[in-house]
Amino acid sequence: MYKICKIITGVLLSGTLLVNFNTTAQVAPKPSAEPPKNWHLLDLKTDGYFGISLNQAYLFVKGKKSKTVVVATIDSGIDTAQADLKPVLWVNTKEIPGNGIDDDKNGYIDDIHGWNFLGGPGGKCDFTETTEEIREYNRLKAKYIDRASAPSGSEKEFAYWEKVKLTHDATVNKAKTETGQLQPVMNALMATSGYLKKALNLKSGASFKKADLLKIATATDTVSRSKAVWLSVFEQEGDNKNNAEIISELSEYLAKLNNDLNPDLDARKRIVGDDPDVNDGKPYGSNLLKFPDAEHGTGVAGLIGAVRGNKYGIDGVADNVRIMALKAVPNGDEYDKDVANAIHYAVDNGAKIINMSFGKKLSPHKAWVDEAFKYAASKNVLLVQASGNDNEDVDAKPEFPNDMFEDGSGVDADNVINVGASGDRLGVNLAGDFSNYGKKNVDVFAPGVKVTSVNMDAEFNTADGTSFASPITTGIAALVLEYYPNLSAKQLKQVLMESATPLNGTLVLKPGSQTEKVDFTTLSKTGGIVNAYRALVAASKLKGEGI
Repeated sequence: MYKICKIITGVLLSGTLLVNFNTTAQVAPKPSAEPPKNWHLLDLKTDGYFGISLNQAYLFVKGKKSKTVVVATIDSGIDTAQADLKPVLWVNTKEIPGNGIDDDKNGYIDDIHGWNFLGGPGGKCDFTETTEEIREYNRLKAKYIDRASAPSGSEKEFAYWEKVKLTHDATVNKAKTETGQLQPVMNALMATSGYLKKALNLKSGASFKKADLLKIATATDTVSRSKAVWLSVFEQEGDNKNNAEIISELSEYLAKLNNDLNPDLDARKRIVGDDPDVNDGKPYGSNLLKFPDAEHGTGVAGLIGAVRGNKYGIDGVADNVRIMALKAVPNGDEYDKDVANAIHYAVDNGAKIINMSFGKKLSPHKAWVDEAFKYAASKNVLLVQASGNDNEDVDAKPEFPNDMFEDGSGVDADNVINVGASGDRLGVNLAGDFSNYGKKNVDVFAPGVKVTSVNMDAEFNTADGTSFASPITTGIAALVLEYYPNLSAKQLKQVLMESATPLNGTLVLKPGSQTEKVDFTTLSKTGGIVNAYRALVAASKLKGEGI
């Protein structure tokens, strides 16, 4: 999963640093120029970057009045004090902050900016979870682990168990393999960081970037090797990142792997106190939205609607939104119960678009989530979701949640749009090498490679992921709805789809492959990339304005 795993394998053995480079690292290719931090907003023809043509979009609606759009993010929480987000947070005006009373009688006490479905008493939060297949395996194993065939009357559940076991075993094996690969890398990065900080006369808590390493003129053999390691890492991860950020991301991923190998299966009951397998309508959770894992949700919110033109942070896509933060995604897999209840909360409190940058391999209570999808459709709410980062064909291996309803009532819902991740340049690397794809079940692609957004505590982060392609698409949807507020969710999806021009004849590397090339149009239903300007033009035509 981490590119640096392909660059170095390092161990500390008896105090001696051993670093092995692969061929690419030994003869490093000339690094390509880092794209600008706002490349996802730029225009291919004008700027040379395959962004969403946002400047052209705002020129198109110049002089027109916009209407505020409430956008919900079902994610890992949010830093409510982030300067680029604080002015655009949704505020529940029916609730009196901090009085401990459910003033609006919606079942949620002091829900000022949203709700935390992972919260518990005493300011606690179940933000460290395992994957769904680990939870389901442990729930069912006592019943079926020694069974070779289905007990009478349990055929359906036994078939599900066999799928769970297969998925569980693959996840555990992957976690073991990657932990074995990445832990030595982590050890090497920690050790080399220490040597380089000493060479740069930095304090233990300080960090360094690529530019700092170039200041090291003379060095011992150990420092020279350490420098070579980090130059290779920065080449892959980006010149703008520092060593602390890279180590933190790797540490978080290792923690996620450990959650699968050594799961805390009682965390939910101990911290939240509810039963995630019983959706009885009883209230649970808390109003606290910022926890150590809120980085992801903060970045997602920033891409949608960070304050524009304030000479700070980044410019969000939409300029007149209010972000409703719903914390339901831990470092691990989300629970179906939380997703369903978060969608209901968002719809009931006025959200017109819901961003869902998460996904998993199993959905034990899919019917609950399906019902929530249908509820959103009945209230004219658009759902935008990330396709996932496993470079897999989701037509063949579905991710959850999805709009292929369990009861057979329909597929490809009119209010659901699924988004893959694209890169900054027109060429063979246009499709993100990590992105999921699917001609039937992925609708469009959007910028998702080396995308920069705000982070917690006045910080910024550049990262890859369909998690970022989704909110960029959500931002476009919100922008369109601001200026064309009478569009239905179905029409809004139609506008986004129609404005993603098919890139016929554009050969790209198939996600996950370094050699196989495919036509970009085979990777999604539209075969195109979202574009804010064209979406507004399409909306204007739909409403009879012409251009």
